[in-house]
Amino acid sequence: MSEKESAENNFETNKNQEITRVTGMYKDWFLDYASYVILERAVPALEDGFKPVHRRIMQSMKDLDDGRYNKVANIVGHTMQYHPHGDASIADALVQIGQKDLLIDTQGNWGNILTGDRAAAPRYIEARLSKFALEVIYNPKITNWQASYDGRRKEPIALPVMFPLLLAQGAEGIAVGLSTRILPHNFNELIDASIQHLRGKRFKLYPDFPTAGIMDVSNYNDGLRGGKVRIRAKINQLDKHTLVINEIPYGTTTGTLIESIIKANEKGKIKVKHIEDNTAEQVEILIHLPNSISPDKTIDALYAFTNCEISISPLSCIIIDHKPHFLGVSEILKLSTNHTLELLKKDLEIKLDEHEEQWHFASLERIFIEKRIYRDIENQDTWEGVLQAIDDGLKPHIQHLKRAVTREDLIRLTEIKIKRISKFDLDKAQQKIEALEDEITKIKHNLANLIDYAVDYFNRLKKNFGKDKERKTELRLFEDIEATKVVIRNTKLYVNRKEGFIGTSLKKDEYVGDCSDIDDIICFTQDGIMKVTRVDSKIFIGKNIIHVAVFKKKDKRTIYNLIYRNGTGGNAYVKRFAVTSITRDKEYSVGKGKPGTKILYFSANPNGEAEKVAIYLRQIGALKKLRFELDFADQLIKGRTAKGNLVSKHPIKKVELKEEGVSTLKPRKIWFDETIKRLNVEERGELLGEFKGEDRILLVTQKGVASTIKPELITRFDDNYVVLEKWNPEIPLTAVYWEGEKERYYVKRFFIENEEKEELIITDHPKSQLELISTDLIPVLEIKYRKQRGKEQRPNDTVNLEEFIAVKGIKAQGNQLTTEKVTQLQLLEPIPPTSEVEASQEDNGRDDKLEIGTLEKQTKAPEEKQASLFDEEKNNKE
Repeated sequence: MSEKESAENNFETNKNQEITRVTGMYKDWFLDYASYVILERAVPALEDGFKPVHRRIMQSMKDLDDGRYNKVANIVGHTMQYHPHGDASIADALVQIGQKDLLIDTQGNWGNILTGDRAAAPRYIEARLSKFALEVIYNPKITNWQASYDGRRKEPIALPVMFPLLLAQGAEGIAVGLSTRILPHNFNELIDASIQHLRGKRFKLYPDFPTAGIMDVSNYNDGLRGGKVRIRAKINQLDKHTLVINEIPYGTTTGTLIESIIKANEKGKIKVKHIEDNTAEQVEILIHLPNSISPDKTIDALYAFTNCEISISPLSCIIIDHKPHFLGVSEILKLSTNHTLELLKKDLEIKLDEHEEQWHFASLERIFIEKRIYRDIENQDTWEGVLQAIDDGLKPHIQHLKRAVTREDLIRLTEIKIKRISKFDLDKAQQKIEALEDEITKIKHNLANLIDYAVDYFNRLKKNFGKDKERKTELRLFEDIEATKVVIRNTKLYVNRKEGFIGTSLKKDEYVGDCSDIDDIICFTQDGIMKVTRVDSKIFIGKNIIHVAVFKKKDKRTIYNLIYRNGTGGNAYVKRFAVTSITRDKEYSVGKGKPGTKILYFSANPNGEAEKVAIYLRQIGALKKLRFELDFADQLIKGRTAKGNLVSKHPIKKVELKEEGVSTLKPRKIWFDETIKRLNVEERGELLGEFKGEDRILLVTQKGVASTIKPELITRFDDNYVVLEKWNPEIPLTAVYWEGEKERYYVKRFFIENEEKEELIITDHPKSQLELISTDLIPVLEIKYRKQRGKEQRPNDTVNLEEFIAVKGIKAQGNQLTTEKVTQLQLLEPIPPTSEVEASQEDNGRDDKLEIGTLEKQTKAPEEKQASLFDEEKNNKE
């Protein structure tokens, strides 16, 4: 049978068969399934902040609650009466609630969110409701109930949670077609925000994580889609060769963090010796570095290439009225607070009804017994007659009641026992009625002042449960870390200049320098072609390569000086330019792209240096001046595409370097940003000054360690520095310190002798400590003395410290300041220099100063100066 005949037969067969379309089935069943997953499994409800499984767990724990711990296995089994999805999902959800340490008191091994260790099996661990959960979650009188899945029990539609629990615990879930990720927030901050909302004031909410860490919330976007938070581990420098991580980002564990560091080390992004994980109750990861590796650079590299920095994108999706809604955390808190207000109102109204009912019956009971109405029923033969006799006996005395007497009231009166009637105490009955009246008055007052009542409620929660719930995650703006600046360059780059190849596998050719696999390489060839390409094992650039280096994007300080011939037989031009951006793997001409273009002289200058060169011309005709000099400092730095200035119309024989140049770039202004503790050139923070290539920053720590460093923008600072300013090597430092062994104050003046070395400027006694330090040329110190018993108060002394002590070596102990007991030392306004030499020293590069920490120089007006106070215990040792 041919293919055509077979196709025709199949068509006839299919035509006679009934075609069943699945569109409607797919549409209905899939929608039902999606709705079920969204509403019943993955997304929390606004009213109580629970997913169904969590709500059922909490209800089961309330059913079992007797104040004692219950086996988790028992709780899981009881929850299965409400939740039809098996014990494993219930146990996992219960452990998640317990690890958040808010609603459940736990006992046993519940796992570790820091290390990622799992909890023990449900039969080994125990739990009970916390006092906070009992306070804010349960109130059967205002709970709406529904039948459980099998109809045998009643379960809450939503628990009456009177607290923004959803934001406190956070929530994550993946449903069909949507997901939710609400980050946890701080307990006390949520209460404060609720109070602010109740009072009609604005508030801001940011996440807070149990793993602590540091967080940048500048793009949080109120937890809505499109926002994100960046979270970093807290990394400190333990010593020159050791870093310590004490806090980790939310969503990571010490295990995943260490694994990411090891992978980055294996890929050559960072370089570490080994890692120690000493984590127990607190995180402690020690990272040991090789001797040649910078700790500051490694910290940035850890943030750039490992899980020490992660980004989380929140997505606040919640269920309201059986539908998913996307709301910001501020709106969620407002709705939750309003819901709490409604629940408080309902609770008060129920209490009011109950108290009024109690008052009503207590009043009836008092009348019934006090007026001896119970005697009227002795002669009645029927039940109706008994009720009618009581009703008739009450009528003269019930005008003050707030509602009519019902048949149920009369029946209750008949149920009073004779023993109670015989022991009835009229005074106690009246006291009870008055107490109920006081409670009714109080409840009505609270209903009339519901906002104040709710504020008091939240304040009470904060007082009772918020003592150990301070913010753990530090909020800070992060600087952007460029990966190419902090990556460890442990790959060697080679070049074959003649053949025109560069790469990491050309080990038999010329070694250029170290690079990393994420670096870009800039190359210049003899024929005037410039190209930027990614590092690889072997790449063809072009024959006769004259320059190869790692390319730094947006680098305005690396200046290329060159003289080139524009085409075959063309004129020679000189130009200076920087390359700040470029299209990778695209060839650019240093001239106008004419064939025969040739570079005659080339130099790459990292700080804009401009050298002098001698140019030799070829002997052609009657040309007499065959040699002349050119100073690149006379040439302006222009754009990369500029043609340049004419050097000569005659052929150039050669160009020789005559004199090394100096930088022609302006000194670079550098600022210190106190918020992120980093240097910058974007005018953020305090201006340190203008820095040339050889200028350095002076640092002095709280512990009395002085050093100078180059102003590299990747340098990381902390709060331990009391001096951070541009260093003037011509002005000595003046330090006042407490000498621990002799228990006296000493003064010393000295220069930094080794700019590459950290030096201790006080004695190494454990009790020695730096008190004041000045970088002024002529500092002045004021001493306030303690009044001695039986003696007159000694007047304050003002000491010119330049005259008090001569400049000595940095290791010198200095001179004793005084033998008297001192209560206060403070630096006054320095004496201005008198000679032109001193003035030039004072003003040499010191436009601005910045000092951080607890000790500060006093360079302002006297009334603005800060004093250094010392406790009496130290001075009593004298």
